[in-house]
Amino acid sequence: MLSYQHGYHAGNRADVLKHAVLHALLGHIAAVGKPILYVETHSGRGRYDLTGEQARKGGEAETGILALHRGKPPRALKPWVSHVEDCGMKNYPGSPDLARQLLPPTARMVFFEKHPAEHAALEAAVGSDPRVQVKHSDGYSGALKLSPRGGEQMVCFVDPSYETSRDIDALALWTPRALKRWPQGILILWLPLFRDGREAEFGEYLAGLDDCIIAGARWPVDVNDESALEGSAVVAFRAPAAASDPSHAIAAAIQSWWSSPAAKA
Repeated sequence: MLSYQHGYHAGNRADVLKHAVLHALLGHIAAVGKPILYVETHSGRGRYDLTGEQARKGGEAETGILALHRGKPPRALKPWVSHVEDCGMKNYPGSPDLARQLLPPTARMVFFEKHPAEHAALEAAVGSDPRVQVKHSDGYSGALKLSPRGGEQMVCFVDPSYETSRDIDALALWTPRALKRWPQGILILWLPLFRDGREAEFGEYLAGLDDCIIAGARWPVDVNDESALEGSAVVAFRAPAAASDPSHAIAAAIQSWWSSPAAKA
């Protein structure tokens, strides 16, 4: 959706799981040592200023990365939290910046973003990296036009806004096409978890498409909170087997953290 700007939500609880698991997955993918073609269909602006106007307006990072930064993060989260702290809260790494920082010098990266302001910010954030192409076009159709070169590992990360039910419908149609398009490709999807459980049938559908890792967690819901969201999950098709235990450990640690008094402090 062209109305969506992630800066208002950057570093929130949903980002914690998404980026911590992605950090672990990309680390394991990079460790395999193969050349990589990494693609994002909905890239956002690449990095975020958690002290800036957008982030401060909603204050969502206060119960996400900032709570972990000020507290004592669980062991499974320490690698990602330390990475964010090294970058600084004015340069919080979104998924494109995480990929740029974690993937090897031989990697190629293609980032799609349709929102004009987000695309311009993404270009400014990561466009100077010679490994990167930033495209102002539809990521679903654009990604499917790409092919890994001989010997390259295809990796695609999908993180739509889910502002309407049409986003789930579009991803349900696109995912089997992507899995067929890249028979050896690694496909990583971020999913919101809703209070009404509307994503449950979709999650079951995804799990039946191919071998995958599913790592998710839900946070305690405040009765006065009007948000429909109560959790976050990552589905990773054909990810390295070594990434399974760390991904589940991150999700379990986040679930425990959200339920603890420290997360509310």
